Amino acid sequence: MRLITSAIATVLSLVFTQLSAQDFNKGFVAYNAGDYATALQEWKPLAEQGKASAQLNLGIIYERGKDVLVDYAKAVKWYRLSAEQGNAQAQDNLGVMYYQGYGVIKDANEAVKWWRLSAEQGDASAQRNLGAIHANDNSLLQDNVIAYMWYNIASANGDKRASEYRDARATLMKPANIKSAIAMARKCMSSGYKRCGY
Repeated sequence: MRLITSAIATVLSLVFTQLSAQDFNKGFVAYNAGDYATALQEWKPLAEQGKASAQLNLGIIYERGKDVLVDYAKAVKWYRLSAEQGNAQAQDNLGVMYYQGYGVIKDANEAVKWWRLSAEQGDASAQRNLGAIHANDNSLLQDNVIAYMWYNIASANGDKRASEYRDARATLMKPANIKSAIAMARKCMSSGYKRCGY
């Protein structure tokens, strides 16, 4: 009896996984077609069941106001749920929300926390954002070497804007500091983003 129950549970789990994948894909197709209401309808139940990618997508819908009123608090809620499951894009987006003060109290340190988690997974956007916060002259975190390092890493991971920002930052730096930043970038990347100049 226990074996039959286990087999039934396995079959139901596989069917549910296939159905949730179909619903997610249906939402993705709808979103790309501009049918945000259908995307929301497909993704919301999945997000409520804990699917990180659906939670991320709901965050995007609420942040951008796609067939709903812009609601930064709801965007933060969904980004956080996804980010806490390790979704790199949600972590990057949540960092942006904290940096801008959208739906949360503005907090650069909290932004850096989420960007670091995302950057450690190789997310080039988060890496560029870390470069930007360290390049910002108004920030307590301002450090040209660290900024250059993160821009260089993001550029190596395909972010075209990061290479422009890195090159602009280089005009403010001494050659020895650039050399140091390049060495730090190599060390960071070779360590799987765990030893990144901090």
